[in-house]
Amino acid sequence: MEVITVEHPLIAHKLTKLRDVTTDSPTFRRLTDELVTLLSYEATRDIRVTQTEVQTPVTRMNGTALTTPYPLIVPILRAGLGMLEGVTRLMPNAEVGFVGMARNEETLEPVTYAERLPRDLSGRQCIVLDPMLATGGSLGGTLNFLASRGADSITAICLLAAPEGIEKVRHLTEELDVTTRLVVAAVDERLNENGYIVPGLGDAGDRLYGLAE
Repeated sequence: MEVITVEHPLIAHKLTKLRDVTTDSPTFRRLTDELVTLLSYEATRDIRVTQTEVQTPVTRMNGTALTTPYPLIVPILRAGLGMLEGVTRLMPNAEVGFVGMARNEETLEPVTYAERLPRDLSGRQCIVLDPMLATGGSLGGTLNFLASRGADSITAICLLAAPEGIEKVRHLTEELDVTTRLVVAAVDERLNENGYIVPGLGDAGDRLYGLAE
């Protein structure tokens, strides 16, 4: 799995504001949306294209068009929903699938509670959205799930990642015959004893949408 940390002053600035405990939910949602749009430029660098001919006001020319079907965008519920518009802004015609996973706070393992995806993803590129790559179970499980349905290229976009989570996803996907990439704004220091990223930014889902208990 290739890991790409996107270094840019705007990304660093917006990520710092996200980390700030005083940032309220509306501002957190806006900053997340802006960050994902910036990260999406890198995440879509290898998007599949074809040549097409167009008529300009002056002459005809050969240009570039995205191939169809477009990549399938897969936010991991619920926090991944806060990243969705940042990607669909660039690809408004893209299909969207959903995977719902919750972390068992005792075992730190993911539990799947919802799924809405095409049964056949043969030859499809997929873009998975998950703000925090912490323990790696949810993301690794999702990548395996997509590969089992035939996806042949999967890029995950995360705001933050912990080294432990990166290694877990590498381990979970090392046997897959699928091109996998991880695009992040930053790789943080570590996980704490509760499985949260340090220094991190807290629980992304709660900061996006408030507590849901």
